[in-house]
Amino acid sequence: MTQKSSFYEIAKQAVLSPQESPVMVKQKHANAMRIGIPKETTFQENRIGLTPQAAQLLVSSGHEVYIEAGAGKEAKFYDRDYEDAGCKITYSKEEVYKCDIIMKVSFPSMEEIDMIEEGKTIISALHLAMLKDEQIKKLIKKKVTAICFEYMRDEAGILPVIQAMSEIAGSTSILIAAEYLSNINHGKGVMLGGISGIPPSEVVILGAGTVGHFATRAALGLGAEVKVFDNSLYKLRRLQNDLGLRIYTSIMHPNI
Repeated sequence: MTQKSSFYEIAKQAVLSPQESPVMVKQKHANAMRIGIPKETTFQENRIGLTPQAAQLLVSSGHEVYIEAGAGKEAKFYDRDYEDAGCKITYSKEEVYKCDIIMKVSFPSMEEIDMIEEGKTIISALHLAMLKDEQIKKLIKKKVTAICFEYMRDEAGILPVIQAMSEIAGSTSILIAAEYLSNINHGKGVMLGGISGIPPSEVVILGAGTVGHFATRAALGLGAEVKVFDNSLYKLRRLQNDLGLRIYTSIMHPNI
């Protein structure tokens, strides 16, 4: 086979190969919404408002989801993932902020608020205590409906977003601590525990709330000896009961 004919065969196969198609979506209905997911601009904010799986659920319900190009890159969700989910990728930040609903993680900056059209809705962690008066006044002036997902409660009265983030923070803190103990990060080169015949490391946890609860679970799971301190006896008792173990707990006082 000549070089020319081999190139022809390769090109022919490429033409005849099946192309990927976007996800099947329901026919657009009267209540369909345009949902925009902008790229986060806050320093070291790597999260994104919607995962491709969540976006696909909205698309399959007849809604349109606009993703700013590269918005999920730092979270390891790529534009192709969102395209496969039926989303529309745009390089225009302004187009994203023209949507009916804007979903993001960090609270909007003044520049981002300027791009939101009057009467639209934004869902994010607004951090009301950190917002400046100018930002709040501008949101009010533009009649923007701002929903703080950190204050959303479910039927049981629980804050599901805060609960989830606290669970992640508690579990991850122990894994990060174990990583810093390793000699690869100039630590002592010790493990938290779980090795027969070797005394476990001692882990001290301040606070018996949700973060402390899941940090305790993670540390115990790795075989560490755990001590938990909190000024609330109720939280310490609840932790003991939830774990089903009588671990070392104490209120905080100078002699400890």
